[in-house]
Amino acid sequence: MSLIEQAAKRLEELRRSGADVGADPAPVTEPTVDTVPDIVPTPEALMRALESRNEPLLKSAPRDASSAPRGQPYPAPAERIARRARVQPLTTRQATIDLERLKMRGYVTPDAPQTQIADEFRVVKRPIIQNAIGKNGAHGVRNGNLVMITSALPGEGKTFTAVNLAMSIAMEFDNTVLLIDGDVAHPALPGLLGVPESPGLLDLLIKEDLDVADALVKTNVEKLSVIPAGTPHRRATELLASEQMAHLLKEIASRYSDRIVLFDSPPLLATTEARVLASHMGQIVMVVAAETTSHSALTQALSTIESCEVVMMMLNKARQTDVGAYYGYYAAADVAR
Repeated sequence: MSLIEQAAKRLEELRRSGADVGADPAPVTEPTVDTVPDIVPTPEALMRALESRNEPLLKSAPRDASSAPRGQPYPAPAERIARRARVQPLTTRQATIDLERLKMRGYVTPDAPQTQIADEFRVVKRPIIQNAIGKNGAHGVRNGNLVMITSALPGEGKTFTAVNLAMSIAMEFDNTVLLIDGDVAHPALPGLLGVPESPGLLDLLIKEDLDVADALVKTNVEKLSVIPAGTPHRRATELLASEQMAHLLKEIASRYSDRIVLFDSPPLLATTEARVLASHMGQIVMVVAAETTSHSALTQALSTIESCEVVMMMLNKARQTDVGAYYGYYAAADVAR
């Protein structure tokens, strides 16, 4: 029998015996389960006493899954409730690229279309565009709009190539380009292009409520957008090789099927995640430093990306090219006029 039932029974006995029970007796501070005190409080007083005893315990109880009532799940964090439910991005981010500074450093820029570097990358980009969208009757490559720019070793010029390709493709009338900084250990795009460091690629992999559009940065080059590497993470390399990355790449390939997505990847022999990324790409551009990269390093790097359907080689840092010779002739003809 509970304390309240015992109190009610005692009150009824007192009423039958003719005792005056109109006023509440003094409250008992320590009621026990085994005995009923001589001065019995009303049921309301008993409840107040019990609540006052249990209140410190309730306040000190830890809030974890084990303390949740049986049969009721512990509330999930707010960011997991969202589950990418939003349709519109949080904000539209903008970045102004210092084109004059890039031009002085030897990069392709829209305001200087007739330069040797611009002509060289016109030659490089043409087969990439054709494979991506199937121009001139050619069939497009599967996931052909996903293009990874990589190298065997660091320092061969893959980021230089990725930025120049992005600029050159953005100058096309019919194509737009998305440049993603996938070299999360050594991200270069924030310092080079002036884009914010985060949110970016790594944030998309660890935050379920973050949409791809939230990490997108529009630039003052009309058809060029950028996704930076994102917030540094202690397990960044594992994230790039994870299943989340595979799902993200699939989403980007289908969602931005009208864009050519260039992925500045880590070097193939310096890390392992680039090899995993290569299996999801439609095209790979392998940058090779002239007179620097050994034949054995190049052979080993190529063996790690055999699963990709299209692999193109680009010789970088060459002293002279046929395109450069033609550009010199073209400039001399202009002067002669």
